[in-house]
Amino acid sequence: MNQFVTVDQLPGRTIRHEGREYLFFSGTSYLGMAQNRAMQELLAEGVSRYGLQFGSSRNGNLQLQVFAEAEAKLAKSVGAPAALTVSSGMLAGQVVVDWLAGRVGPNAAGYQALGTHPALWHPLLTASVNWSAGENKTRCPAYILSNSVDAIRSETYSFDWLTTLPANQPCYLVVDDSHGIGVLNGGRGIWTQLTAKLQHHPQVRLIVTASLAKAMGLPAGVVFSDADTLASLRQTAYFGACSPMPPAYAHAYLSADALYAEAYTQLTSNVAQAQERLSSTGLFRQAAGYPVFYTDRDELAPYLLKKGIFVYSFAYPTAADKANTRVVISAYHQPEDINTLADVLLHY
Repeated sequence: MNQFVTVDQLPGRTIRHEGREYLFFSGTSYLGMAQNRAMQELLAEGVSRYGLQFGSSRNGNLQLQVFAEAEAKLAKSVGAPAALTVSSGMLAGQVVVDWLAGRVGPNAAGYQALGTHPALWHPLLTASVNWSAGENKTRCPAYILSNSVDAIRSETYSFDWLTTLPANQPCYLVVDDSHGIGVLNGGRGIWTQLTAKLQHHPQVRLIVTASLAKAMGLPAGVVFSDADTLASLRQTAYFGACSPMPPAYAHAYLSADALYAEAYTQLTSNVAQAQERLSSTGLFRQAAGYPVFYTDRDELAPYLLKKGIFVYSFAYPTAADKANTRVVISAYHQPEDINTLADVLLHY
């Protein structure tokens, strides 16, 4: 059963609840950018220049240059040809799958990997979840939908199965990298790993979507692909009718290279410390270098709460699903925070 705690401040290393301070090991602010004071100062500069929001279609006849600059930088940061931003990661996925449904038609064969985020769900894409089994293994689906990583159970994917796709059959590969961008592969996310697997599959059109509200700390979503695909997405009603990300955040992102680099270095150090201290407890599953430590011992959450430590534990993605209990490490944690957590767990 979920145990909810309500607070009136942004969680960081700690939260305060009913007069008590708790260490906070939850959320998805892996790089701690939402709590980063220097990033907040860059955002304040952006607000003074662009205001709180630009409530206009990105396809309007007045364009803000800051969006194109941020998109070019995002694309370069992951190694993709081009990028297109929208107001959320959920919308990024829905822009793509709605467009994809119109491209492949209602009778197209598709494969949806287990655990694919709801951002890539669509009622007209009736994908199978067992393409790689049995006789289907030799058939290439018209589209494939997948996450880049299982952020709930802390499992990274090799994507080696992509090399088994027929080389000359057209296919759309759509991958949600919301929990990988800023964290996986030196912070570059999944793009280069996928393109390496697809180098002999020119007929596979790669599209990667992501929420930027997690590691990157930006209230926005992004789509990475080739320029032609993104030009087509720009013409859709989903893209044209939605408001963009607040331009002040795009401004802050353009000036935050050093902040992201410093945060990534700190996150790497914190995760290494957590791996060393938590592995001996035998309670967790964790992909090497990934900041999520998953446990099937859901009773751990209320136990830690009594000890002054708040961890992630609630049903996801729907209220009917099983609770997912995990410890999340961030760049804002200090060594003593991780040691305190480990010491408490050793006495569990």
